[in-house]
Amino acid sequence: MYQFTEDCMTGIFEIDEEHRQLFEIINKAFVLMGAEQMVASEAKELLLALKKYAEIHFEHEEEYMENLNDPELPRQKKEHQAFKEKLAEIPLDKLDGADGKQVLTEMLEYLSRWLYHHILGSDIMIGQIHPVAGKKENLEVNGKEDQEANLAENQEDPFAFTEKYHTGIAFVDEEHETLFRIIRETNDLISAELLHDKYDEIIKILGELKEYTIHHFSDEEAYMKRIGYAGLEAQQRAHQAFVDKLKEINLDDVDDNQQEYLTELVDFLLGWLVNHILKVDKLISVES
Repeated sequence: MYQFTEDCMTGIFEIDEEHRQLFEIINKAFVLMGAEQMVASEAKELLLALKKYAEIHFEHEEEYMENLNDPELPRQKKEHQAFKEKLAEIPLDKLDGADGKQVLTEMLEYLSRWLYHHILGSDIMIGQIHPVAGKKENLEVNGKEDQEANLAENQEDPFAFTEKYHTGIAFVDEEHETLFRIIRETNDLISAELLHDKYDEIIKILGELKEYTIHHFSDEEAYMKRIGYAGLEAQQRAHQAFVDKLKEINLDDVDDNQQEYLTELVDFLLGWLVNHILKVDKLISVES
């Protein structure tokens, strides 16, 4: 059984509710599969319901992102299409045979892993990459004090590791600060107009970011395991989703608008890290 846990929440009500519904459909299929005699017709009905609901959800999600002018939309569309194609490959005719349970088990496990990976690596960042743009509207409707607070926040250095990110766990905070520094250096390289061969340097520092991120996640997970932290499994899923995102970076595949791609990449990396620290990592010291 797969649980829709707190770490999967995007904070967008409709999207979160639809994700919850997708998990419920998958779990119903797991319950059906665990029955002494699996009814193939019921399994087919659930899988078709999952396919239909996923398509509806993806439409809603993409429309929401399009209205936000979210730069992650093209990447999301590709991931959604991959999921729909996988669903289309389900051999429904084989559910009637002796291997029906095995076929259903393998497919459900794949879909569940994909869903966790997609939510924690992509959906969690919907509307988060350009927070300043979202605050401009607030300045028109909030009171004077709120306006001043929003302006001050907009003027903050986004790459500064400030007190609001402190978890209270010394080594975790030190490693987070290093990640902020590496992302800042990446951004500085991208912004350096007169630097020759900067893309080789960018590839090098992105490699450093990947290696240090894996090192940090390993340290953090070892600490959570040591203290018996209840949220360890959720953290591991989130960490793996982010590492997979880092592994997918391939500048050789970006021929046009490479500068724009890199700028959006830094926004994503910083945004994901900020979101993860504030929503997930800060709970470690509170709940331990």
